[in-house]
Amino acid sequence: MLETVWFILIAVLFIGFFFLEGFDFGVGMLTPFLGKTDTERRVVINTIGPFWDGNEVWLITAGGAMFAAFPNWYATLFSGFYMALFLMLLALIGRGVAFEFRSKLESKRWRTMWDWIICIGSLLPALLWGVALANLMRGVPIDASMNYVGSFWDLLSPYSIAAGLSMVLLFLLHGALFLSLKTEGVLRDRARRVAQRIGAWTSAVLLLFVVLSYFETEMFSSQGINPGLVPVLAGMALLSVHFFIKAGRDGWAFIMTGATIVLSTITVFLLMFPNVMISSLNPDWSLTVYNAASNTYTLKVMTIVAATVLPFVLAYQAWTYWVFRKRVTAQDHLDY
Repeated sequence: MLETVWFILIAVLFIGFFFLEGFDFGVGMLTPFLGKTDTERRVVINTIGPFWDGNEVWLITAGGAMFAAFPNWYATLFSGFYMALFLMLLALIGRGVAFEFRSKLESKRWRTMWDWIICIGSLLPALLWGVALANLMRGVPIDASMNYVGSFWDLLSPYSIAAGLSMVLLFLLHGALFLSLKTEGVLRDRARRVAQRIGAWTSAVLLLFVVLSYFETEMFSSQGINPGLVPVLAGMALLSVHFFIKAGRDGWAFIMTGATIVLSTITVFLLMFPNVMISSLNPDWSLTVYNAASNTYTLKVMTIVAATVLPFVLAYQAWTYWVFRKRVTAQDHLDY
């Protein structure tokens, strides 16, 4: 029972991470393109300035929960995906440094360099997370001892790259809509135009990924051609984004991209359960919530701690978003 509870809690942490860091990454990728001057780029960065480091806490918490609740899952995942996770970590470090250092000098070349580091540091994690999720869905070479026996290049395939591109485009759309809510004037208009252009491409690539999933994975075999209510709702939410943008309802459009991210992540975890990592060598060698979990006592202690601390963390982050809810303008002198 507790194994299932912690599988759900880890899923919730990843849902929160992808929803919040999704627009965060999207804004970062758009920074060098949407801002035509240094002031405009500073405004773009300032929209996520109070939030980006807090958003990354969701990932750290998910990794810590995985380590404590499912140590075998953690060990196999982090050893097998080591190079991909290392590249992701470098990108996130570079991105965080860029936020802090870009305003230290007035040099145009200095600031442009850091703006591109923010862009690449946002693009690479989004791409790699898509690749990682695709491999978790399809399965990776895991032996009877729960060891990953493949290489980094085994993680790359047309299917996983399609998943990576889907995530990049979805986060770009999510970020553009966030900017339309947090900026005004010319920047807001540019963000809305970007969202309109990206929307069709996002829908097309995500549809391609879903079609490929029927051929590349066994996860839909039990549902047949109907994947279930949750992924259908995710598709409907994404398709509705275009109509909300056309109607000038940016808030609803942002909610719908967020719903797409949330429902898509739920779909992945629902279709994987009770597996946490599928072995492509032998289904019997797959890691499940049962053979990868810690002992019952550990899970009980973790549950008590999580129930005590988590409400305060959620309340604090909600308060942060409330305090910084207003639109950001060029008159706001925040050196992020």
